[in-house]
Amino acid sequence: MRHTALATLCLAAAATLSLTGCQSGQDKADSKPDKNGSSAASSPAPSKSETKEPFAGLTGAEIADKAVAATTGASSLRMKGDVPDDESGSTITLDMALNKQGECAGTMSMGGQGKADLIKVGDTVYMKYDEKFLREQSKGEKKSDVDAAVALLAGKWTKMSAKGKDAKDIASFCDLDTVLDDADDAETDASRGKTTTVDGTPAIVLHERDGKERYTLYVATEGKPYLLRVDSVSAKDPGTLTFSDYDKKVPAQKPSGEILDLDALGG
Repeated sequence: MRHTALATLCLAAAATLSLTGCQSGQDKADSKPDKNGSSAASSPAPSKSETKEPFAGLTGAEIADKAVAATTGASSLRMKGDVPDDESGSTITLDMALNKQGECAGTMSMGGQGKADLIKVGDTVYMKYDEKFLREQSKGEKKSDVDAAVALLAGKWTKMSAKGKDAKDIASFCDLDTVLDDADDAETDASRGKTTTVDGTPAIVLHERDGKERYTLYVATEGKPYLLRVDSVSAKDPGTLTFSDYDKKVPAQKPSGEILDLDALGG
């Protein structure tokens, strides 16, 4: 299946976490919003000022191309939202800042069951899990083994080499170039919608359609045309990702205090 350009930005970010909620396909998008579609998150407020039409004379596809160029050209950004995970049938919630130097800092959870903190600095990945997260991810394992893991890891910072087998996938998610690698090659069939705001930033809405699936995308109309938000408004796989803090410093620093070396424990 071909993915449209802006949806690919969402998909690329999600794919490194086995998320598949942001696909879009070849069907030509309607220029009107889907009357039955509704976002999983609260809808952005309509813009009060429309004195000048943003992107005058440009089609939805042309706006999408500009958004892809701006977004992939950023040195860093922050992704935040809830995206369905088809493999587990659950939802992954993430709030992560990352850059093109491979640094990241943020949190993630699965199905609202606990939280894991993630930091990558240089060639080291630091993670901290709470007890709820560890027990949820260890379902089906022997109780004594789970209890031992909780006693060893819960609430403590751990570290692994980013080049090690167990940390490679996590480390690749921290690299913005890797996350957005396929976005430039995607095609778009987006159509224009109304103007609005996303967290106070003026934006234009783009609509994309893949059969019964609907996607709503928001592109900044002031400054660089960054992608601000992607909503999957389908009943099957609702999800939202917001993109912010473009070109800002990622707060990735080695945690203070005691850190458990998982590579050393593994021998």
